[in-house]
Amino acid sequence: MNTRSYSPFDRLIDTLDQALRTVAGPAPTPSRPNPAAAHPEPELSDAERDLAGKLMRINHAGEISAQALYQGQALTARLPTVRARMVQASIEENDHLAWTEERIRELGTHVSVLAPFWYAGSFAIGALAGIAGDKWSLGFVVETERQVVRHLDDHLAQLPAHDAGDRAILEQMREDEAHHATTALGAGAAALPEPVKRVMALTSKVMTGTAYWI
Repeated sequence: MNTRSYSPFDRLIDTLDQALRTVAGPAPTPSRPNPAAAHPEPELSDAERDLAGKLMRINHAGEISAQALYQGQALTARLPTVRARMVQASIEENDHLAWTEERIRELGTHVSVLAPFWYAGSFAIGALAGIAGDKWSLGFVVETERQVVRHLDDHLAQLPAHDAGDRAILEQMREDEAHHATTALGAGAAALPEPVKRVMALTSKVMTGTAYWI
């Protein structure tokens, strides 16, 4: 059986297609059921519903960024095995994108209007990480996912205890992100310098603070 070999131009076209689908297309079809489906719709006050909507908007923006990061890293990865890991992680993140978008609609709010900006900026960062070398690109995955886990822990602490559906979504996302970090670490990720980690944390803070409102 022949296996098609994709040229850099083929991968670029595929990347552009993925960008348009992620930013402007409908939510992807998830490969797993929405974790919230196992829980009845909670009785939320107006303030609790507003908070849940804002937190889900942040997480949806984060998933837009995650798609872009992995696509950028896959485009510039040097080893086929690393490229395949990035593509697979991007596919797994599709579930998170679909779940958060579905919940945003249910809560009657909107996704971040700055989604194209989040995608473009994150894609550039991911591509630069890949250019730096595969071990650094994997190290970037490890640190990104660790920061996301902390961010999800903070959101879980803010949600009311009786909001079981939203909590189930965030808990499954946290489990998946931790797994991505562990996988990248096992694949030979290099530890990033502290200044880089601090810049990443600051960038994330700007994105989450902005997406909370718009």
